[in-house]
Parts: sequence; C-alpha cells; structure tokens
Amino acid sequence: MTTTPDRTSAPDCPITLTGTGGIDRAANQRLDEAWLAAAWSHPTTRVFVVSEGKALIEDTGDGRTELVMMPSFEAPITEAHRYFLGVDDDGVRYFALQKDSLPGRMDDVARPAGLREAGVLLSERDCELLTHAIGLENWQRTHRFCSRCGERTVIAAAGHVRRCPPCGAEHYPRTDPAVIMLVTDDQDRALLGRQVHWPEGRFSTLAGFVEPGESLEAAVVREVAEEAGVTVGSVDYVGSQPWPFPSSLMLGFMAHATSPRIQVDGDEIEDARWFSREDLRLAINSGEVLPPSGISIASRLVERWYGAPLPDPRS
Repeated sequence: MTTTPDRTSAPDCPITLTGTGGIDRAANQRLDEAWLAAAWSHPTTRVFVVSEGKALIEDTGDGRTELVMMPSFEAPITEAHRYFLGVDDDGVRYFALQKDSLPGRMDDVARPAGLREAGVLLSERDCELLTHAIGLENWQRTHRFCSRCGERTVIAAAGHVRRCPPCGAEHYPRTDPAVIMLVTDDQDRALLGRQVHWPEGRFSTLAGFVEPGESLEAAVVREVAEEAGVTVGSVDYVGSQPWPFPSSLMLGFMAHATSPRIQVDGDEIEDARWFSREDLRLAINSGEVLPPSGISIASRLVERWYGAPLPDPRS
C-alpha cells in the first residue's frame, strides 16, 4: 500500500540550475582581449553551440548525458557570436557560440535539447554552463538596438555587455525578478493553481513578477491575492533559481494563508484548489493532476511541503 508522506519527513529538496557546478565565471577577464584570445586558442578549451534556447546533448553509454563540446579549433565560428562562460577547477575554459542553427552530427548520437529536458539529465557543471549560455543568447537576440538612441549596438565583454557606438551607452543582460510561492493553510493543505494556457490538468504554485518599488514579500502577498483571492500572512524565503525563459530569476517562498477562501481572477488563473498530501497523491496517480516540471523551483517547493519526491504520473 502506498503511504502519503507528512511534513515531518520532508526531504532535502535542492533547487536545480543554481550555479553549483564549480564554474568560476572569471568576470574580471571579460574585458581582457589578450587573455580571451589565449583562452580561446588553448588546447583544453571546450566550446558548445547554442541556438534558440537549445544545445546538442548526447548519452555517453555509461548512464550519463553530456553537452556536446569540442575543442575551439573544431568550433564552427563562421557567423557565430562567442560568449565566454568561465573556468572550472581544472583550468578548462568554456565558451558558447550563438548560431542560427545547431551543427549536424554524422553519428546521429547527439540530439538537440532545451533546458527543460537537459536540466534533469546533465551534470551540475553542464547545467550551469547551459543556463548561462541560454540566458545570454535570449538577451542578445532581443536587445540589438540601443534603448537610449535606437542605434544598433555591438557585443562587448565576451558577450555580457552591448555597447552603442553612437551615444556611448552600455547595456547589460536583463533579469526580471519573479516571486513563486507555495501557500499553505491552517490544515496544512497546499494551494495550487492552473493557468489558462497550460495543458489540461497542469497545476502548480502561484507566481508573478515583482513590480517597481515593491519588496519581494509584498509581491508574494499581492500576487496571491490577485490570482487566487487568498490573503497571505507570513512569508518565508526558501531560495532562488535562474529561469532563462527568457530572462527571469525565480525567488521561492513558503507562505501561510489567513483564510482558505479562494476567488480566482479568471484571467491568468482559471482554477485553484487546496490539496492535502493524500489529495495530491491520488490526483497525480489518477492522471487528474499533472505536477510541475522536474527542474522547476515550483516542483522543489511542492516537494518541500509534500515530504518526498512527487509521484511520477507516467508510472
């Protein structure tokens, strides 16, 4: 018989994509063109291609999956933008090339994958590199013109700055802070909501962007009230996760509701429900509810409350 976890058995639920792969970004080297040139030509340097949020990954045959990397002398540098990502503990330098398409492979072993798929397969090092590269690529593709004068900008600082030659402005990668929260009530039930554009049955935590002049805690209270009509009292910070879809930083919280009354906005959230652990287990196992994706901080917040990894709906 399947048992339902309780809060006392809550596991350590590490948040993914948090930059714990041992990469030193070496930001002090981004303006040193001589150092970058030497790093690019070093025989141990490794390069991978990123295109429209995807890179090539391959299964190694020993149960691991890795980014497809190559020495710099084999890299397809034609019509590519080059981004320096950092150095690992062994002194290996890593670069990403942004291209309009991913290179073909003769062996048919490699496959293109975005971060949602690759994030649950790759090592922490490869996840860190891919998250960094996709974040830069998203920003570079959408910020080619100066917001001050409208002229075309050029890439600088190894991909981490865009400069405007006519007016001298410098533009830096944009990061949009967003709060994401699991709300519980006096019965220790969890509040999960469903956005109107999600696949049928998908439920997850509530979330929303932080507004100008607003604290993170105030954003949690406001978003829960706006989306679900629930009043929140206490708010506790859990952790953060970069989410380059296209440029968010998700700031995770646990929050407590002062009343269980729900009134969804009907615009962004079409349904919201309180779930006990048993309710959620049965709903996932029956296929009525699809839980949040495996790499998301939403999944970690729910697991933190649930007390164990969530059931796999595929099983």
